Amino acid sequence: MRVVLAQPRGFCAGVVRAVDIVEQALERFGPPVYVRHEIVHNRHVVEDLRARGAVFVKEVDEIPEGAVAVFSAHGVARKVEGEAALRRLDVLDATCPLVTKVHNEGRRYAAQGRAVILVGHAGHPEVIGTMGQIDGEVHLVADAAEVEALPIPRDRPVSFITQTTLSVDDTKQVIAAIRARFDDVTGPDTRDICYATQNRQTAVRELARIAEVVLVVGAANSSNSNRLREIAAECGARAHLIADAAALDPAWLDGARAVGVTAGASAPERLVEELVARLATLGATSVEALPGIVEDVTFRLPARLAAE
Repeated sequence: MRVVLAQPRGFCAGVVRAVDIVEQALERFGPPVYVRHEIVHNRHVVEDLRARGAVFVKEVDEIPEGAVAVFSAHGVARKVEGEAALRRLDVLDATCPLVTKVHNEGRRYAAQGRAVILVGHAGHPEVIGTMGQIDGEVHLVADAAEVEALPIPRDRPVSFITQTTLSVDDTKQVIAAIRARFDDVTGPDTRDICYATQNRQTAVRELARIAEVVLVVGAANSSNSNRLREIAAECGARAHLIADAAALDPAWLDGARAVGVTAGASAPERLVEELVARLATLGATSVEALPGIVEDVTFRLPARLAAE
């Protein structure tokens, strides 16, 4: 049995930036630093930061007035920004710049008088934040059937935006349904699905071509990690999403000559390394990495942290 690693995998630039913001805030201001929601969807990352002095809360009213606070990479609604201002919180915004780009597009479309259709998953923090950033008519859809059910006249000008962590292929189908349903449609095609999401989806397709089993390291509440597992399964692999090496069931490997390993954008590389080590104890004799895109994207830290 051989282990094949996807390239790219794991942390994206938005996650690196978000984690760096919390780490630098702890270093410069000292603990506690309060973080609204999980900074990224990964328990191991959250627990590591908690051990260093980060305090994770559900809402800003749990944060003492005037404290240092960080908004997660998923972004927040304007209402949350207002609540933070009322509590005089010293806010560092770790919203991924690509999510901020979607917010800006949605506001621009709404300002043009268009109905905005957000393609995404209800209840996801990024979706909640995006809908709360747009003043105007906003509708959420997850699939083509929901597009057909929208209570919008055919001749109403509409624009669409997308959650950044969706399946590219699925989103193309929803966009096609929007274009077929309405006469006047504008939107960014699938460009709002972030570069890292697209790169990892392309890589897992290549992985599933050669590996009978594909293991995706990522959290159960991580949208992009779930999409990687779904895509690998659609490509014919026996695909499993696991939080870490301890979650691996050896029975999954029965008969496999090649086991593919990838990781969602919020999963640290050490979790991949631990999984590879466990696979070695279960009979893996070699490890190789597929050729793939080498990502060199970086996002700047907030000016306050970068300048100090």
